[in-house]
Amino acid sequence: MRIILLGPPGGGKGTQAKFLEERLHIPPISTGDMLREAKKEGTALGQKAAGFMSEGKLVPDDLVIALIEERLKKKDSHDGFILDGFPRTVTQAQALGKMLVEKNLKIDAVVNFKVPDEVVVQRLSGRGTCSTCGLVYQRMGICDRCGGALVQRDDDKKETVQKRLQVYHEQTRPLIKYYKGQGVLREIEGVGSPKEILGRCLKALGVKDSLAS
Repeated sequence: MRIILLGPPGGGKGTQAKFLEERLHIPPISTGDMLREAKKEGTALGQKAAGFMSEGKLVPDDLVIALIEERLKKKDSHDGFILDGFPRTVTQAQALGKMLVEKNLKIDAVVNFKVPDEVVVQRLSGRGTCSTCGLVYQRMGICDRCGGALVQRDDDKKETVQKRLQVYHEQTRPLIKYYKGQGVLREIEGVGSPKEILGRCLKALGVKDSLAS
């Protein structure tokens, strides 16, 4: 199964991508994580992306598309994947579609998490991300899964969150209409406990899983 997770920053995509990985046994591919890692390692891509990320702006399409294309060549994504944070623009969606057609593949479902802006700001400004495994919590402290320290990412600071939301509404929300037109859009409420949201997500995907009930 090939899935795209849509929604605002802080909409729960990263958390649900990890849960879906455990249920569906396909890798989550987060462009945000990949870009942050490239930035941390000081790669050429990371250096180019750093300035955009620190200001809450979208990294240019050509950089992100090149990154995704390289990632989809890896063996673990051959049987399916979960895209988190890509595509973020209609241009990126069109490039992804072309890329998949060339491989005789297609997107099976696009899940859109509906979350109000005020909830997004509250979530992001108060959340901690595990510095080891990347799991996200609505608190700081220690990760329950691996014991890593929870830290606040630079792009989760309040002023940056507001900029990210503005960019989302201007450039990413049009994807809802785009994928609805292709008949693959599934919309769910993104407010609730992670377990409740997982249940809605699995139902939208047509996946039966007793662990989510």
